[in-house]
Amino acid sequence: MELEGRGVPGVYVASSEFKAAGEAQALALGYDPAVVFVRHPIQDRTDDEMRTIAQHAMEELIRAVSAS
Repeated sequence: MELEGRGVPGVYVASSEFKAAGEAQALALGYDPAVVFVRHPIQDRTDDEMRTIAQHAMEELIRAVSAS
């Protein structure tokens, strides 16, 4: 939020399990952040699995940060 206030676009990334919590927090703050949700769970993923998740999210991340 502070970085965007300084003109630095940002996107937060969270796993799908936290979608409702993220939306509630954004509403409470009166802020509409760019967000990308990835598959849940993240914990205990191998490095290869994390790379696959990141690769799948990359296009959406670029689109979200470019629109910010």
